[in-house]
Amino acid sequence: MCEANAYLLGDRGETLIMESVDEVSPEGDGLKLVNIFGEQKFIRAVIHSLSLVDHKVFLKELDRRP
Repeated sequence: MCEANAYLLGDRGETLIMESVDEVSPEGDGLKLVNIFGEQKFIRAVIHSLSLVDHKVFLKELDRRP
């Protein structure tokens, strides 16, 4: 299997936001994550980096709107 876990990078390090991510796609002003179970999550973020060997996707949250 080639799915990865998605982490949000912040001041306190990395926070797991979804396991077994199968699809990451741009949607509006963020990203849509879909895991192998069909669960979906939208996050206002951009891809910061990928660690393919470790099966990790690192995301950086976009600035929040006022």
